Amino acid sequence: MDIVLKESGAKGYALALENDKRAGAMTYSVAGEHLIIIDHTEVGAEHKGKDIGRQLLYKLVDMARDKNLKIIPLCPFAAAMFKRSEDIKDVLKL
Repeated sequence: MDIVLKESGAKGYALALENDKRAGAMTYSVAGEHLIIIDHTEVGAEHKGKDIGRQLLYKLVDMARDKNLKIIPLCPFAAAMFKRSEDIKDVLKL
């Protein structure tokens, strides 16, 4: 599974590719110099249960750490992951 990041202006996304085909995506908006908002996660039906959502989130968490950003998880999936995963709370905007 390859996870690539793309950003254009105030919008961005992490894209999961399996054999060069889209398996899932997590989108975000840039909300300031040090803040992004994760607003949507989708995983294709044929890829459910492969932990793709978590991989997408962790790619954005790594990006946030590298760029000294905080994350507001408006997406229900991302919000649930932040509630149960202590190892990523350092980038959570409180």
